[in-house]
Amino acid sequence: MSTFLASLGRFSARHRMVVVTAWLALFLGLAGVIAANGMGETAEDTIPDSRASQALAVMGEHFPSEQPAEDAQELQLVFAPETGSVADPAVAEEIQGLLDEASALPGLESITNPLDPENPYISPDGSTAVSTLTYVGLDEEQQEPSYEAALELQESAPDELGVELGGNLVALGSEQGIGEIIGVLAAFLVLLVTFGSLRAAGANLFVAAFGVGVGLIGTFAYGALTPIGGNTIVLASMLGLAVGIDYGLLVLSRFQHELRGGRTVEDAVARATGTAGTAVVFAGATVIVALVALVVADIGFVTEMGFAAAFAVLTAVLLSVTLLPVLLRTMGMKALSKKHRREIAEGLRYTDDDARTGGFLRSWGTGVVKHPVVSLVAGTVVLAIVAIPFLSMKTAFSVPGGADPESTERAAYNLILDEFDGVQSPVIVLAEGEDVASSADDLERELAALPAVTSTTPVEISADGQFARITLIPEGGPIDDSTKELVQDIRDRDDTLVEGLTLEPTGEAAIGIDQGDALNEALIKYVIVIVLISMALLVLMFRSILIPVVATAGYLLSLLASFGASTAIFQWGWEFPLVRAAQGDPMMSLLPILLVGVLFGLAMDYQVFLVSRIKEMHDQGLPAREAIIEGFARAAPVLVAAATIMTVVFAGFASATFAIAASIGFGLMVGVIADAFIVRMILMPAAMTLLGESAWWLPKWLDKLLPVIDTEGHTLDHPSHREPEVANA
Repeated sequence: MSTFLASLGRFSARHRMVVVTAWLALFLGLAGVIAANGMGETAEDTIPDSRASQALAVMGEHFPSEQPAEDAQELQLVFAPETGSVADPAVAEEIQGLLDEASALPGLESITNPLDPENPYISPDGSTAVSTLTYVGLDEEQQEPSYEAALELQESAPDELGVELGGNLVALGSEQGIGEIIGVLAAFLVLLVTFGSLRAAGANLFVAAFGVGVGLIGTFAYGALTPIGGNTIVLASMLGLAVGIDYGLLVLSRFQHELRGGRTVEDAVARATGTAGTAVVFAGATVIVALVALVVADIGFVTEMGFAAAFAVLTAVLLSVTLLPVLLRTMGMKALSKKHRREIAEGLRYTDDDARTGGFLRSWGTGVVKHPVVSLVAGTVVLAIVAIPFLSMKTAFSVPGGADPESTERAAYNLILDEFDGVQSPVIVLAEGEDVASSADDLERELAALPAVTSTTPVEISADGQFARITLIPEGGPIDDSTKELVQDIRDRDDTLVEGLTLEPTGEAAIGIDQGDALNEALIKYVIVIVLISMALLVLMFRSILIPVVATAGYLLSLLASFGASTAIFQWGWEFPLVRAAQGDPMMSLLPILLVGVLFGLAMDYQVFLVSRIKEMHDQGLPAREAIIEGFARAAPVLVAAATIMTVVFAGFASATFAIAASIGFGLMVGVIADAFIVRMILMPAAMTLLGESAWWLPKWLDKLLPVIDTEGHTLDHPSHREPEVANA
């Protein structure tokens, strides 16, 4: 592998225009697919084969009814006066006046009067009334001004009338904030400090950004041919950027090391792609296999996310061993800092003796090796404490009432929920039997008697007499535990609750519950697959049984710490200076899967960065403890730079005002800090120190069975592959 990659790097350095032309042709070809077919339709992120979804489809066949226009949208004006009833003459007059103003709102199709005696929408205690505003045919340009006009009306209403505006006409998204910009600039500064060269830092970011571009345009090109989910690119963009920077950093650092050791530019390119490039390919292959393994979730849009992210990682790997060598050859000695170029001009060479000199990171590694028990216990305790909130983590496929718990939209939703129970998200029960009509009374009586049901609608019978439909108004909202228990209770007794009938709950609430449960089950399957893949591939790479066990356990610890911190900040509502987004809601069901995927990719990078260097020192004959110190001293600068870059980039996302983007960014930020600075830089060397030589133990039968993966590039030192080490400035 290392020999092939060294040859590939040398070919790229010698035939730069060929490589650049090939990548441009690929980019333009993918763009051409989009230009020829358009962006394509966006598929809904749903689970059509869930029980509730299937029941809804059956209900649609047997209970055809008038459906609202596909482009219809609704808002609710909720009136909750501070004193008195909505039916009081003075209050009713104010409500009527506001409704008259609302009737003139731009784009409004119709408005209901909650005080209409023939069709009232008033709470039983008379404290709340709800008017529905219906809009039809609004395009994207009309939606925002129409909603803003309704919002201005709500804000201008008398305070004593207690008016809130429910619903939304605009799909809220993340606004580009100063935090994201600062994060990218900080990442560039870290690269600049790490490399000491503006050109090297720019090359690293350019290749990573180009990789994200190719990955995304490739996904969009696929989407132009077949519909894909709206969240498909989320994992691909974040993971593509993360590993793109990491892989480029590893290869560039090795290139600088080889130049300072006296190699020619072309030989340094070949050596860097043969050694660091091998680690990149292996780390990338591990992540790609893990992402493709998302197919085990058996959820269409989750599988799409996995394949799109795998394509992004594959792109980053290929760019690191093809396009990056082109830039390395182009920069030549200018990839080094002025100080290092001056040293080379003076005939000074960087040797292993230079690597043994002191420094903060060497002292860090030495301290961990000298005190392994204290380091291991302290690091584990810190991560365990941060992970504690995970025990109370709740997830939801979508949170009703908008993304901001402090918004008027959420206030309106809660008012309706408090006064009308779960009328906004009822549970519809579909009953099937040979003679449902004769069991209609029993059906209504049994369902109305369930603990979480406040009221029911009359039973409807299908035209063929085989199905009945009844709507239940639950006590709570669609994500409340009481509603989940209600749905589960009906399913547990689906064929015994009413004799002769089979029941199936459906509707928005039941579908949302099914989707959340499916994603939680997918998460468990995915983590199991990740652990197995991690163990197998790390055994292959490091030819050790115990090191993969420690590495995988450390990844799980950092993952739990990420979950725990995210729960404390976004679910519990703990204050954190960086976070500006709304807090207090359950985590979105997709978030854990995203964190598992991205953090696994980064954890594998950091593991390869560190332990491959330690293994290289150990293979050269150093005792276990000394190999850990020497390998740590060489790998730590790259690891710290890579982790710092990801930390500041994700911190930028965490400062977003949109809760979903902020929770993803924050979770990844905490996960990177936990994995890189605690797991890889404390727990891993401490555990390896305690294990000693047994860390590299591998059963003889397995040693013979496994192929040799030369991640350290030893074959490049063979006389048949050794290049002359003569500097060429």
